Amino acid sequence: MHYAHLRTKDLRGLQQRLSSVGATRLTTTEPAVQARLKAARNVIGAFAGEGPLYPPSDVVDAFEDADEILDEHAEILLGEPLPDTPSCIMVTLPTEAATDIELVRGFAKSGMDLARINCAHDDETVWKQMIDNVHTVAEEVGREIRVSMDLAGPKVRTGEIAPGAEVGRARVTRDKTGKVLTPAKLWITAHGSEPVPAPESLPGRPALPIEVTPEWFDKLEIGSVINVPDTRGSRRAFTVTRVFDGAVLAEGPQKAYISNGTLLEHNYDRSRVYGIPAVVQRINLKVGDRLILTDEELTYDPSLGSGRTPRISCTLPQAVDAIKVGHRVLFDDGAIAAVCIDKASTTDGFNDVELEVTRARPQGVNLAAYKGINLPDSELPLPSLTEEDLQHLRFVVQYADIAAISFIRNVADVEYLLQALADIGDPAAVERLGLVLKIETIPGYEGLAQILLTGMRHENFGIMIARGDLAVELGFDRMAEVPQLIMALAEAAHVPTILATQVLENMAKNGLPSRAEITDAAMALRAECVMLNKGPHINDAIKVLTKMSRKLGASQRKSRLLLRKVKSWEE
Repeated sequence: MHYAHLRTKDLRGLQQRLSSVGATRLTTTEPAVQARLKAARNVIGAFAGEGPLYPPSDVVDAFEDADEILDEHAEILLGEPLPDTPSCIMVTLPTEAATDIELVRGFAKSGMDLARINCAHDDETVWKQMIDNVHTVAEEVGREIRVSMDLAGPKVRTGEIAPGAEVGRARVTRDKTGKVLTPAKLWITAHGSEPVPAPESLPGRPALPIEVTPEWFDKLEIGSVINVPDTRGSRRAFTVTRVFDGAVLAEGPQKAYISNGTLLEHNYDRSRVYGIPAVVQRINLKVGDRLILTDEELTYDPSLGSGRTPRISCTLPQAVDAIKVGHRVLFDDGAIAAVCIDKASTTDGFNDVELEVTRARPQGVNLAAYKGINLPDSELPLPSLTEEDLQHLRFVVQYADIAAISFIRNVADVEYLLQALADIGDPAAVERLGLVLKIETIPGYEGLAQILLTGMRHENFGIMIARGDLAVELGFDRMAEVPQLIMALAEAAHVPTILATQVLENMAKNGLPSRAEITDAAMALRAECVMLNKGPHINDAIKVLTKMSRKLGASQRKSRLLLRKVKSWEE
């Protein structure tokens, strides 16, 4: 409370004057605000010949005691990190972690301290398999690895868009002169059999998966020539080049568009094509375009809407009702920004909100079905936990170590959560459970002090800075400052912080970090825990972050620089 009050004042002039006489600049007051102010006053008193105004007992050890309290709270919530690494590393588990224990074992050996399960995906059977694998691997490596489970909260998304034609493309790759570098490929399996995925190692464009009748499939062998009618009226020829267990690979020198029902021919024998999914249709939106968001449950068909304003439904009808004229509406993680310019009721009693696009790429952004909607100006009359979340919460209390709660906006959301935990009726399990509130909305950031005070009724408590949605709502330019402000207030409350979203994401996905994200990771390591997301190179990202944590642990404590010896400058 002292720190929250302090930050309601503009102290820049005072800081400058303190600095001019060589006293503290009050830049690291978070751990013990009163002790820092009293120490500064004693310094000024000494310069003025007054002597210290406050006794040493009010100042000495205050910072060290505060650091120890925060470390204790972090260890209770997150567990003990690896030696010499002040920050824990949380890793998001993919679905494969339920059946592939080697995947989990690799995470643990690379330095994972906590495993994260996103309850927006999979189900309780899969989650239990993931948790069992984490516990097995933790026992093997000889240290505790805790499990955190994210409850999704109410999700506002775009409604259904009608699928397009069931047409797929088999494509070649060419050099700048037009010469074919890799052929077009068909991955052919028998209709009705167990799916066999195409190898990821195939060069060039991905093979187009198609299904044919089992009798026709059984006649294919290396060298078989398949005649393919292209949907554009031309004919293509593909030759079987490889035979796999349950699948064959056919290659051709030209790209082909193939639809379900197309008749393939081989040795005067024919089979229809099956298994090509419908093309996903989207709405292309540019700055100045109009879009109607409605609470009517409908399927929008772009092919029927030429010349008319697209009208798309919202998965959460209450959200449409909450939007007022002038409110911002953001789609697909902020890729499209719009503002409400009109609101009306239809003759059927549904609410229609007319939007004008204010931000999009010059070529437009394609908006698909079930993409996220953020409403930074609208107050949603919804609790932070859906009925589905409340069901999942019982599982989390029974099997996980931490429950991470999304969509926290205010004290009422926290109180609703605490009551939901009490209603489970297992006080010992609830008391043991770690509780993490995700700060990802404008109201959540603005009401942070009250949210922290309410959350601290649960002793095993922390927060997560979910930078993804927070950046969408606040604007990306605010991300230079806001996460640090949240960490500062949490430090003053001695509440552990998890920093999440896109830490070392380029490395996890592509195997090589950008220079900027290494700097970003260094800032992230001021938190008690850093969350990494999924990716094919996630083990490399874990190792790099572990190494950085060891290095920076000797150089920084939260936002304070530690003056370790710099060996490079020794000469």
